[in-house]
Amino acid sequence: MAGKLAVIGAGLMGAGIAQVSAQAGWDVVLRDVTDEALKRGTDGIKASYDKFVAKGKLEAHDADAAVARITATTDLDAVADADVVVEAVFEKLEIKHEIFRTLDKLVKDEAILASNTSAIPITKIAAATERPERVVGAHFFSPVPMMQLCELVRGYKTSDETLAKAREFAESVGKTCIVVNRDVAGFVTTRLICALVVEAAKLQESGVASAEDIDLACKLGFGHAMGPLATADLTGVDILLHATNNIYTESQDEKFAAPELMRRMVDAGDIGRKSGQGFYKH
Repeated sequence: MAGKLAVIGAGLMGAGIAQVSAQAGWDVVLRDVTDEALKRGTDGIKASYDKFVAKGKLEAHDADAAVARITATTDLDAVADADVVVEAVFEKLEIKHEIFRTLDKLVKDEAILASNTSAIPITKIAAATERPERVVGAHFFSPVPMMQLCELVRGYKTSDETLAKAREFAESVGKTCIVVNRDVAGFVTTRLICALVVEAAKLQESGVASAEDIDLACKLGFGHAMGPLATADLTGVDILLHATNNIYTESQDEKFAAPELMRRMVDAGDIGRKSGQGFYKH
């Protein structure tokens, strides 16, 4: 399967989705609100292709062909003839509603509208459209070119056909899918990592064990490639706190009540690798 894909948002996730899709033969429109954001996104894609070429995992002519299949634009109207649209913007429902309301008016009737959200219920996003049956969650993982998983989420009104087409798209760009059949906040993966990070942060906060030992326990005891607190630093403590708050607000489940330590770290700007300090110094 290959066709025309529109990706809304040229950040780390959006650029990654555009990259794997173009490499798989999709014609990609990558849209963001500023030329600067688009340049950062496309520069990142080219740099990633160059690394794959240098390692012998991608032929140079294939990389050049993939780059040529990506069109960067600030014009949202460019999505009009897309077969699949993937939204990958900031995790704020109001922003997503605005985008989906606009997409609803622009795209063709048979287009699939997907959100890369990691925590917001798909049903809430789909409610901004007149076609909730065509809206689905397609949660990719960072870094997209390296991570094999795609979490497909069925909203309350998502049709079987839409879910099947979303799976076909994700598999066509090399991903393995799991299906979330009930649209709970945080789905499967974000609920699991948030619960683990919250408990790990509580253990550190209360002096039970150090961040290093908590992470080591998960790596050696459970076979995790990376411990939960190192994962929080990589993802961004602020991002995980936001996701955890979303899940707690929706579920009122106390295990998603983030500890004060995480809140104060975010207040202080200690949000992980991107700031140089999180649970670890970077």
